[in-house]
Amino acid sequence: MALIHWEPFREIEIIGRQMDQFLSEMTTLDRRNSDIFRSSKTGWVPAVELHDQGSELVLKVEIPGVKSEDLDIEVTQDTVSIAGEHHNKQSMESNGNIRSEFHYGKFKRIVTLPSKVQHQQVKADLKDGILTLSLPKLQPENNVFKVNLGNSQS
Repeated sequence: MALIHWEPFREIEIIGRQMDQFLSEMTTLDRRNSDIFRSSKTGWVPAVELHDQGSELVLKVEIPGVKSEDLDIEVTQDTVSIAGEHHNKQSMESNGNIRSEFHYGKFKRIVTLPSKVQHQQVKADLKDGILTLSLPKLQPENNVFKVNLGNSQS
C-alpha cells in the first residue's frame, strides 16, 4: 500500500485564499462581474495578483497548463476578462489517479481595475503558467482654462 503525504495546512491555505477572494468580491460594487456567482458554471477560477506600478497596473493570473491558443483576453478601460480552458489529456479513470487537485475545464475571470487603463496598449506574456498583463494607466486630461478679468471696476 502506498503512503500519501498529506499536508493539512496546504488545504487550509487554499481555503483561506478562496475565502479572501470571496470576501473581496462581496465588497465590490459591480457584482455582475463577480466570480463568486460564476464559478459554479465555469468549473474553476484562477488566482490573480494586481500590482500598481505607478504608470501602469500589472495583473498576474495563475493558469498552469493552459496554452495561449486556449485563452481569450478582453480589456476595457476598467475591466480585464480572461477566459479559457485547461484540457485534460487523459480521462481520470484510465490514468490511475487516486487523487487529483488540478483544475481542468473552462474558466472565466473578470477583474475590475482600480483605475482606468489604455486598453489598446496592453501587453501580455504567458510564461511558466503565469499570464502577465501590463496595463498602462490612462492619464487624466488636465483641462485648465485661464480666466481673464476685464479692466472694468465696479
